[in-house]
Amino acid sequence: MTTPIRLLLADDQALVRGALSALLNLEPDLEVVAEVGTGDAVLPAVLEHRPDVALLDVEMPGLDGISATAEVRNASPSTRVLIVTTFGRPGYLRRALQAGAAGFVVKDTPAAQLADAVRRVHAGLRVVDPALATDSLVAGESPLTARETEVLRAARDGSTVAAIARKLFLSEGTVRNHLSAAIGKTGAANRAEAVIIADGNGWL
Repeated sequence: MTTPIRLLLADDQALVRGALSALLNLEPDLEVVAEVGTGDAVLPAVLEHRPDVALLDVEMPGLDGISATAEVRNASPSTRVLIVTTFGRPGYLRRALQAGAAGFVVKDTPAAQLADAVRRVHAGLRVVDPALATDSLVAGESPLTARETEVLRAARDGSTVAAIARKLFLSEGTVRNHLSAAIGKTGAANRAEAVIIADGNGWL
């Protein structure tokens, strides 16, 4: 009998994580060896358990799944990463692949298809939800610069220009300029709407 494919699951929702673990462990060639609930816990668990495939959610406390993907790929190149998320946004897909993810599927993927995606990723193939791949091509690249993205991300919680400036070590005038540019590029009426649009596309 062949050695099972060793899996790590990272999802901040314990019920989702438990359900995924139970479903995947039913497959004779798959074995969940570690489960974590935060992005910060991903890399230590990878280094301890050396899974073949890490299944990561995008939005988690601490480090997000895309940043965790980059860490895993840098520290443990033999571990392949499959993003499994509720948030099927074109920008997330593009950023995840750029970070080194080998696959990207949504959580409502049937169990048999998810298991097959794990096997294909482990075999060195790339697996991407077809509908999301199409949406990504239509949506295109984020129009925001790295600095505009950073400023808009800092504006997510409704912080004042002064607070954003202090947080990012920028002048208030520079923050206003970046916010204005982001509003224009997203076609928004104001910065709150720009945040919603950018977030909806997965650009933040």
